[in-house]
Amino acid sequence: MTSILPVESAESVSRSAAGRTAAARAARTAAAPLAPRARLLPALAAVYRAQLSRARVARIPLLFVATFQSIGIMVLMRGVVDGGAEARAVVAGSSVLVVAFVALNLLAQYFGRLRADGGLDHYATLPVPPAAVVLGAAGAYASFTVPGTIVTAVTGSVLFGLPMTHLWVLVAVIPLSGAALSGLGAALGLLAPRQELATLLGQLGMSAALLLGVLPADRLPGPVGWARDLLPSTYGVEALARSFDAHPDWAVVALDLGVCAVVGVLSLAVATWAYRRAAVR
Repeated sequence: MTSILPVESAESVSRSAAGRTAAARAARTAAAPLAPRARLLPALAAVYRAQLSRARVARIPLLFVATFQSIGIMVLMRGVVDGGAEARAVVAGSSVLVVAFVALNLLAQYFGRLRADGGLDHYATLPVPPAAVVLGAAGAYASFTVPGTIVTAVTGSVLFGLPMTHLWVLVAVIPLSGAALSGLGAALGLLAPRQELATLLGQLGMSAALLLGVLPADRLPGPVGWARDLLPSTYGVEALARSFDAHPDWAVVALDLGVCAVVGVLSLAVATWAYRRAAVR
């Protein structure tokens, strides 16, 4: 049988069919559009829950160590401090030391290890803002300090005979001191060129919180006192120490907490910048 279609028509039909086949193949192999970038608050909540569940088992023994360490320091200081302003400084400094051990020391080690092991590449591929990663990790680590700080403050109050009427100030002292120290710890871990240096800086930061926070301010030499004023945890220590007074000056307590909040915002902003800087290298 002879076809009645012209040769040109058959060729055009063939080319059209081939074109449709190629277009369909290209559509199947084309990259799918990326999901929209997550908003800050939902991403922050997701990172916080993930960090909290991941670190829960590993951090509980370390939290016990931090609490036992702070209580041991108060027991030692009980032999040389009887009461008054010195006792308030010891109890307040030992309580905030729990926050420094976890939020500063451990967080610096965590981000230092994360940078050294390439773990930042994983977070960089997620459609989450950098601030959510830093704030989520900082919030999770700071949350672990709540039980130890409360136990230390109550134990110190009983040990030195201090009133516990205004210990509700811990509701503000723990998160604000935790934010300031967590931001500092994250920044140290992310900016340190080596993991070992991040661990060293975290240890030095915790030692500074121990020496400058637990010892009474009037017993420190002038230059050391200036360094104490630069330490973020100092203002949380001062706020908690003043709350042990029979009639606290709440205006000064609020001022100390306000300074601690400002330092916390600045340190977390520096940590977020350090995360962006480390993630793109």
